[in-house]
Amino acid sequence: MITIINYEPLWETMKKKDISQYYLLKNGIDNKTLNRLKHNQNITVLTLLRLCVILECTPNDILKLGKE
Repeated sequence: MITIINYEPLWETMKKKDISQYYLLKNGIDNKTLNRLKHNQNITVLTLLRLCVILECTPNDILKLGKE
């Protein structure tokens, strides 16, 4: 059983808060990290914290876990 990380909640949260990828870039999230998020790849806990601060949300608003 493999745990799958899905960042779909991130994109939904950004849309609800009217926050663009450009805004994330200007606030410390780099292109490489955005690419990792788009492809549901691992990110660091520090990056998760930064996203929570930027978006004023919780980790549940950024990712969800599933099982394959």
